[in-house]
Amino acid sequence: MKQFLFSSVLIGALVYSIMVAWLYFYQSNLLYFPDTSKPAPAVAGFPDMEVVSFAASDGLEIYGWYKPAATGKATIVYFHGNAGNLLNHSWIARPLIEAGYGVLLVEYRGFGGNPGAPSEAGLKADGRGATEFLKGLGIPEGDLVFFGMSLGTGIAVALAAEYSPHALVLQSPYTSIAAAGQHHYWYMPVKFLIKDRFDSLAPIQNVSAPVLVVYATADRIIPPDLSVALFEAANEPKTLKMIENTGHNDLADEGGIDAVLEFLGTL
Repeated sequence: MKQFLFSSVLIGALVYSIMVAWLYFYQSNLLYFPDTSKPAPAVAGFPDMEVVSFAASDGLEIYGWYKPAATGKATIVYFHGNAGNLLNHSWIARPLIEAGYGVLLVEYRGFGGNPGAPSEAGLKADGRGATEFLKGLGIPEGDLVFFGMSLGTGIAVALAAEYSPHALVLQSPYTSIAAAGQHHYWYMPVKFLIKDRFDSLAPIQNVSAPVLVVYATADRIIPPDLSVALFEAANEPKTLKMIENTGHNDLADEGGIDAVLEFLGTL
């Protein structure tokens, strides 16, 4: 009996070790789900947006879709989630453009036909490149709004801590990807294994711009309590918008984008 129990424990430990090793070496495949095809803005219904190329801060050449702002309006730099390409995320631009805001939809490395492979350092370099591109067009930092959705909130927070934007908008943010991953893989030591941590809790304390956090109460991808915890760590002025009985992918449609336009209209 003792030998059987010992063998069972040994086999269980071996299986668990294999699972941990698999999670460590293949974690990028669990975090990033890029569509590598390169769509045109017109295909997505945006013939008024221009494809612009710029260098990320590490020199990699990437692109985005850009529409200049109307006179007196801010320019929104949008960072999408962890899957697809701009074709899946570009719809967010329409209500912003109709309100007169400029919009730069940033496509990440490894996504949408861009070279390279996604990583935390790489995506933040992409965001810096997008910011410097707009500054090169004569748009000051104070006229930029960093807008992140889900994974993209980690990039938006990091940039808002480095620059001095007009505002920071976060939909379904997290304190860190490590914390979100630990929630989903509670039986694994995720917080010790994860490489791309996207820690937003520390840098958001260095953001002085007005902050909007929008989250869904039925979000099964980013735990709502992580969104609230990030909001609580942010400096004033800040606004929290809760969308009841709504999931992660329905947030913008169910009042999220209206909350963003209302917030921006008060600045």
